[in-house]
Amino acid sequence: MSTQTPFGALSDIKIIDLTQMMAGPYGSMILADHGARVIKIEAPTGDITRAATGQLQGGRELGGYFQSIDRNKESVVLDLKTHGGRQALLAMVRDADAVMENFRAGVMDRLGIGWDVLREVNPRLVYGSLRGFGDPRGGTSPYQDWPAYDVVAQAMGGIMAITGPDPVTPTKVGPGVGDIIPGMMLAFGVLAAIHHARRTGCGQFVDVAMVDAILSVSERMVWQHSVDGSVPGPEGNHHPFLCPFGMFPTSDGFITVAAQQDAFFKILVEQLGADQIAANPRFASQDLRTFNRRDLVAALSAATARFTKAELVDLLGGRIPFGPVMNIADIEGDPHFASRDMIVSVDEPGQTPLRVAGVPIKMTETPGAVHRRAPFLGEHTRDRLREAGLSDDEIQLLIDRREAIARN
Repeated sequence: MSTQTPFGALSDIKIIDLTQMMAGPYGSMILADHGARVIKIEAPTGDITRAATGQLQGGRELGGYFQSIDRNKESVVLDLKTHGGRQALLAMVRDADAVMENFRAGVMDRLGIGWDVLREVNPRLVYGSLRGFGDPRGGTSPYQDWPAYDVVAQAMGGIMAITGPDPVTPTKVGPGVGDIIPGMMLAFGVLAAIHHARRTGCGQFVDVAMVDAILSVSERMVWQHSVDGSVPGPEGNHHPFLCPFGMFPTSDGFITVAAQQDAFFKILVEQLGADQIAANPRFASQDLRTFNRRDLVAALSAATARFTKAELVDLLGGRIPFGPVMNIADIEGDPHFASRDMIVSVDEPGQTPLRVAGVPIKMTETPGAVHRRAPFLGEHTRDRLREAGLSDDEIQLLIDRREAIARN
């Protein structure tokens, strides 16, 4: 199968992607969505996410989870526990811009294909690693060998401690931000290092720890603790020092408002017909509203609860920072997301096309896109290995190995 027509700002970049599950593949997905040629290296059994909520397509899993974050990529199957598999990887690395992986620390080194080996093959190579607690090259952690998933990163990175319905109930953030945010940072780090390598001819090791990435986006609690010694906790659906700034009930759901500034607050209470709130001297300034925020939230909640979401859209939409709380059914029917291609369809052979999230970074000259479905397991093995210089006999041996493992 030939490579698709080049597109996007990153069409001259080639990534060898050994990542799996969510965090690493999300990072390489960002690069693939903007045209990077991302060649996903999978074990003969495939990425575990192929079987998660997936459908079996001719013996090759391809379903929602895998389709969502592995679109626009190619798949090559290599058994890196074999000499032939490792040699094939080295051949593919020779002209690559980057390798990305999210194994535990030391796994690639024990296989004999770690950073020190790969940089000898390609001195310009960028090596991007993503682990729960980082790699020793970026700083040794006492938790270096601990496995980690999204929920662990959320817990130890601090975001869970400041999220929750009340001051004593830490809560997991809904989406897998413990995976997704580190994946985003890995994508940025790899891209920045490729930029440097192209200027200098020198590759480097990029180290992202999942817990570090989560701490970095929980930055407010760091400076709060530094300034006044406080230990911030959950604030429910409101802000610790801005008010009104949060979620409020309606008769049929919830809306959000960020009207802490005097001008916005005046419009809010006028549109709600809340004369008693406007006249209350305890809410007369931004500082007073913050100091008395719990009473203000209660009063505003009583006011908003008299309206439906649609009524409040008409009253507040466009006048102040405001938005209804929307579920996926609402989002799929909303003209904003349709006009910006934020829900797109990918081919699901033999079935109805599958909808996935679109590309949020819009570029006028080199637009990114979801151009094709995620690959079947090993779909591009022959072409990519032939391109890397392996003979047909060598390729066939590797394919036979894969098929033998699949049968067992």
